[in-house]
Amino acid sequence: MLSVVEQLKSQGDLEKAGGVVRLSELTRRVASAAHLRYHAQIVAQKATARDLISVACQIEEKGYDETQDVDVLLHEAEGHIFEISQRAQKRDVTQIDPVIEEAFERMRKAAKNEGNISGVPSGITELDKITSGWQKSDLIIIAARPAMGKTAFVLSMAKNIAVNFKRPVAIFSLEMSNVQLVNRLIMNVCEIEGDKIKNGRLTHQEWNKMETKINELMGAPIYIDDTPGLSIFELQSKARKLVREKKVELIIIDYLQLMNANGANFGSREQEVSIISRRLKWIAKELDIPVIALSQLNRNVEKRDSSNSNVEGKKPQLSDLRESGAIEQDADMVCFIHRPEYYRIYNDDKTGKDLRGLGQIIVAKHRNGATDEVWMRFVGKYAKFQNENEGFEDNIYNTPTPQPTTTFQSRMNTSDAHGAQLDDDIAPF
Repeated sequence: MLSVVEQLKSQGDLEKAGGVVRLSELTRRVASAAHLRYHAQIVAQKATARDLISVACQIEEKGYDETQDVDVLLHEAEGHIFEISQRAQKRDVTQIDPVIEEAFERMRKAAKNEGNISGVPSGITELDKITSGWQKSDLIIIAARPAMGKTAFVLSMAKNIAVNFKRPVAIFSLEMSNVQLVNRLIMNVCEIEGDKIKNGRLTHQEWNKMETKINELMGAPIYIDDTPGLSIFELQSKARKLVREKKVELIIIDYLQLMNANGANFGSREQEVSIISRRLKWIAKELDIPVIALSQLNRNVEKRDSSNSNVEGKKPQLSDLRESGAIEQDADMVCFIHRPEYYRIYNDDKTGKDLRGLGQIIVAKHRNGATDEVWMRFVGKYAKFQNENEGFEDNIYNTPTPQPTTTFQSRMNTSDAHGAQLDDDIAPF
């Protein structure tokens, strides 16, 4: 203001401009550059608000249209709002120094752990030696043909994570109900056959065994959601809530092909699966936790050489992933489950290994590490995978298996049992 006043005085135009008082008024009307970022944020927020108003008007108009399917309209609304939220999200450019410090801090924490397990351990010793545990922000695809034991594997792993290592895990089950899923967990932990779990025809000894063993599951931080036809947008909302409120460290989805992306724009099922896999990677990155999604394989495996001596012929390959190559592209890790015994291959002619009761997990893609194959023992009647040596003799975790301290009945009768105040849409076990 001072410089402008002096210039006008020298020109003899100060009074023509309205004098000092008028110049003072004009100065107060000019926004300072110091507040430019704040004003820009207001403009951006108003733009987002206009987008929301536009979408709301469209949804309102369709809501009054009785020819519209309400479920489709609901998913469409979710999709539009999700797209707006993605546009509104911003991330500043980060100078490398704090990132280096974070990387070093993670390395220090890993160095303190037995076996250098820096991520979430699966409990399968040889697998954890390859992966160092499931890593934060990774999308892991575990794929297999039907009847190979995908669900059995992730439930065995979820039990290890939640019971042995006391780390919260969430399971989104699109294929089984929560009761069916829990029955599989009971089979796994109590080592009681599935038919007896379903019909309740247990001997006195088996009832006592279940009474004791089930205490390992009671209070475990396992959270189950069995919403049928779950959309990727619903999953993201629920995952955020689980991480925020329950401190969940790993999410399992059973399985990817049963999800939908209603509300998003796509022209085919392949494009829809591509959208789903991409969103899953975003969820893992946003929440900074590993996300494990089960996936089906196509029939190419069945068409390959099935001779009894050809163990390699039936192994799944990355090209066998069903419906979309985007799954392979988006995943940080792709693992296959393979049981030669299923194809009546009982011996490996190359090594002489007896393959009965064994399964492999094949790490076919590992963006940040090595690929390899790990043998596991599969106990079919209990739907259970475990270490090939049937225990934790080679224990790289230095974590003892917890011992039950209370009875099943007492836990059921305790009003403040774990998860008693959870929301209706998240079922604990």
